[in-house]
Amino acid sequence: MQKRWVKRRTTIRNCFVFALVFVASNAFSDQLVHKFGSPSFNAQNQSAHYLTIDEQERTRAEERAADIQDVLDEAEREADNTVLAKFIRNLESRIYSTLAKDISESLFNYSGIPTKDNPIAGEINLEGNILKWINDGTTITLIIEEWFDGIIVSTTEIVIPVGSFGGCWADCDG
Repeated sequence: MQKRWVKRRTTIRNCFVFALVFVASNAFSDQLVHKFGSPSFNAQNQSAHYLTIDEQERTRAEERAADIQDVLDEAEREADNTVLAKFIRNLESRIYSTLAKDISESLFNYSGIPTKDNPIAGEINLEGNILKWINDGTTITLIIEEWFDGIIVSTTEIVIPVGSFGGCWADCDG
Protein backbone atom coordinates (compact mmCIF):
# COMPACT_ATOMS: atom_id res chain seq x y z
CA MET A 1 0.00 0.00 0.00
CA GLN A 2 2.82 2.27 0.61
CA LYS A 3 4.16 1.65 -2.89
CA ARG A 4 0.85 2.53 -4.31
CA TRP A 5 0.76 5.70 -2.29
CA VAL A 6 4.24 6.70 -3.44
CA LYS A 7 3.30 5.88 -6.99
CA ARG A 8 0.21 8.06 -6.80
CA ARG A 9 2.14 10.87 -5.22
CA THR A 10 4.75 10.70 -7.94
CA THR A 11 2.05 10.68 -10.62
CA ILE A 12 0.36 13.69 -9.08
CA ARG A 13 3.69 15.48 -8.82
CA ASN A 14 4.52 14.68 -12.44
CA CYS A 15 1.10 15.94 -13.60
CA PHE A 16 1.57 19.08 -11.58
CA VAL A 17 5.03 19.72 -13.04
CA PHE A 18 3.75 18.95 -16.53
CA ALA A 19 0.82 21.33 -16.10
CA LEU A 20 3.11 23.98 -14.68
CA VAL A 21 5.49 23.71 -17.61
CA PHE A 22 2.62 23.68 -20.10
CA VAL A 23 0.90 26.70 -18.57
CA ALA A 24 4.13 28.62 -18.03
CA SER A 25 5.17 28.19 -21.63
CA ASN A 26 1.88 29.66 -22.89
CA ALA A 27 1.74 32.59 -20.46
CA PHE A 28 3.05 35.90 -21.77
CA SER A 29 3.40 39.03 -19.75
CA ASP A 30 3.47 42.67 -20.70
CA GLN A 31 3.73 45.99 -18.96
CA LEU A 32 0.46 47.30 -17.50
CA VAL A 33 -0.46 50.64 -19.04
CA HIS A 34 -3.49 52.62 -17.93
CA LYS A 35 -5.07 55.03 -20.42
CA PHE A 36 -7.55 57.64 -19.24
CA GLY A 37 -10.74 58.08 -21.20
CA SER A 38 -10.96 61.83 -20.52
CA PRO A 39 -9.02 64.23 -22.78
CA SER A 40 -8.13 66.23 -19.68
CA PHE A 41 -5.72 63.48 -18.65
CA ASN A 42 -4.13 62.45 -21.92
CA ALA A 43 -2.85 64.48 -24.83
CA GLN A 44 -5.30 63.16 -27.42
CA ASN A 45 -7.82 65.85 -28.42
CA GLN A 46 -6.76 67.90 -25.42
CA SER A 47 -6.74 71.27 -27.20
CA ALA A 48 -10.20 70.66 -28.63
CA HIS A 49 -11.42 69.78 -25.14
CA TYR A 50 -10.01 73.03 -23.72
CA LEU A 51 -11.57 75.03 -26.57
CA THR A 52 -14.95 73.45 -25.88
CA ILE A 53 -14.74 74.31 -22.19
CA ASP A 54 -13.64 77.87 -23.00
CA GLU A 55 -16.51 78.30 -25.48
CA GLN A 56 -19.04 77.08 -22.93
CA GLU A 57 -17.72 79.45 -20.25
CA ARG A 58 -17.70 82.40 -22.68
CA THR A 59 -21.22 81.67 -23.90
CA ARG A 60 -22.56 81.44 -20.34
CA ALA A 61 -20.88 84.73 -19.39
CA GLU A 62 -22.33 86.45 -22.50
CA GLU A 63 -25.81 85.11 -21.71
CA ARG A 64 -25.57 86.40 -18.12
CA ALA A 65 -24.41 89.82 -19.33
CA ALA A 66 -27.21 89.94 -21.93
CA ASP A 67 -29.80 89.01 -19.28
CA ILE A 68 -28.54 91.75 -16.96
CA GLN A 69 -28.56 94.30 -19.80
CA ASP A 70 -32.12 93.28 -20.76
CA VAL A 71 -33.30 93.85 -17.18
CA LEU A 72 -31.60 97.26 -17.07
CA ASP A 73 -33.06 98.26 -20.46
CA GLU A 74 -36.54 97.21 -19.35
CA ALA A 75 -36.23 99.26 -16.16
CA GLU A 76 -35.07 102.28 -18.17
CA ARG A 77 -37.99 101.94 -20.61
CA GLU A 78 -40.42 101.71 -17.71
CA ALA A 79 -38.90 104.83 -16.13
CA ASP A 80 -39.16 106.73 -19.45
CA ASN A 81 -42.83 105.84 -19.86
CA THR A 82 -44.08 107.20 -16.56
CA VAL A 83 -46.53 110.12 -16.58
CA LEU A 84 -43.94 112.34 -14.89
CA ALA A 85 -41.25 111.54 -17.49
CA LYS A 86 -43.67 112.30 -20.34
CA PHE A 87 -44.67 115.59 -18.69
CA ILE A 88 -41.01 116.61 -18.24
CA ARG A 89 -40.17 115.82 -21.89
CA ASN A 90 -43.18 117.83 -23.10
CA LEU A 91 -42.34 120.78 -20.82
CA GLU A 92 -38.69 120.71 -21.86
CA SER A 93 -39.69 120.72 -25.53
CA ARG A 94 -41.94 123.75 -25.02
CA ILE A 95 -39.26 125.61 -23.06
CA TYR A 96 -36.66 125.01 -25.79
CA SER A 97 -39.15 126.11 -28.43
CA THR A 98 -39.89 129.35 -26.57
CA LEU A 99 -36.17 129.89 -25.94
CA ALA A 100 -35.40 129.44 -29.64
CA LYS A 101 -38.16 131.94 -30.52
CA ASP A 102 -36.80 134.49 -28.03
CA ILE A 103 -33.23 134.07 -29.30
CA SER A 104 -34.31 134.49 -32.93
CA GLU A 105 -36.25 137.65 -32.00
CA SER A 106 -33.14 138.95 -30.24
CA LEU A 107 -31.01 138.17 -33.29
CA PHE A 108 -33.35 140.08 -35.55
CA ASN A 109 -34.19 142.81 -33.02
CA TYR A 110 -36.49 145.23 -34.80
CA SER A 111 -36.94 147.63 -31.87
CA GLY A 112 -33.60 149.33 -32.45
CA ILE A 113 -31.44 149.80 -35.49
CA PRO A 114 -28.09 148.03 -35.04
CA THR A 115 -24.97 149.57 -36.55
CA LYS A 116 -21.30 148.69 -36.60
CA ASP A 117 -20.72 151.33 -33.91
CA ASN A 118 -23.76 150.30 -31.85
CA PRO A 119 -24.41 146.55 -32.43
CA ILE A 120 -27.13 144.61 -30.68
CA ALA A 121 -25.58 141.70 -28.79
CA GLY A 122 -26.67 139.01 -26.39
CA GLU A 123 -25.45 135.96 -24.57
CA ILE A 124 -27.13 132.95 -22.99
CA ASN A 125 -25.78 130.05 -20.97
CA LEU A 126 -27.60 126.89 -22.00
CA GLU A 127 -26.74 123.75 -19.99
CA GLY A 128 -23.12 124.83 -19.57
CA ASN A 129 -22.71 125.88 -23.21
CA ILE A 130 -22.56 129.56 -24.20
CA LEU A 131 -24.45 131.08 -27.14
CA LYS A 132 -23.41 134.63 -28.13
CA TRP A 133 -24.78 136.77 -30.92
CA ILE A 134 -23.86 140.15 -32.37
CA ASN A 135 -26.06 142.02 -34.87
CA ASP A 136 -24.20 144.91 -36.50
CA GLY A 137 -26.88 145.76 -39.06
CA THR A 138 -25.29 143.97 -42.01
CA THR A 139 -24.43 140.58 -40.49
CA ILE A 140 -25.43 138.55 -37.48
CA THR A 141 -22.60 136.58 -35.92
CA LEU A 142 -23.65 133.60 -33.81
CA ILE A 143 -20.91 132.02 -31.65
CA ILE A 144 -21.54 128.69 -29.90
CA GLU A 145 -19.02 127.55 -27.29
CA GLU A 146 -19.22 123.95 -26.08
CA TRP A 147 -17.86 123.48 -22.54
CA PHE A 148 -17.12 120.31 -20.57
CA ASP A 149 -15.89 120.37 -16.95
CA GLY A 150 -14.79 124.00 -17.24
CA ILE A 151 -12.79 123.39 -20.42
CA ILE A 152 -13.88 124.68 -23.80
CA VAL A 153 -14.26 121.74 -26.16
CA SER A 154 -15.19 123.48 -29.39
CA THR A 155 -16.27 126.83 -30.79
CA THR A 156 -18.60 127.26 -33.76
CA GLU A 157 -19.06 130.64 -35.43
CA ILE A 158 -21.88 131.26 -37.88
CA VAL A 159 -22.05 134.51 -39.84
CA ILE A 160 -25.48 135.33 -41.28
CA PRO A 161 -25.69 138.16 -43.85
CA VAL A 162 -28.83 140.10 -42.97
CA GLY A 163 -29.20 141.47 -46.50
CA SER A 164 -29.85 137.98 -47.86
CA PHE A 165 -33.07 137.87 -45.81
CA GLY A 166 -34.62 140.75 -47.71
CA GLY A 167 -33.29 143.88 -46.15
CA CYS A 168 -30.76 145.62 -43.96
CA TRP A 169 -31.10 148.07 -41.13
CA ALA A 170 -28.01 149.87 -42.33
CA ASP A 171 -26.36 150.15 -45.70
CA CYS A 172 -25.65 146.54 -46.78
CA ASP A 173 -22.88 147.58 -49.15
CA GLY A 174 -20.84 149.48 -46.58
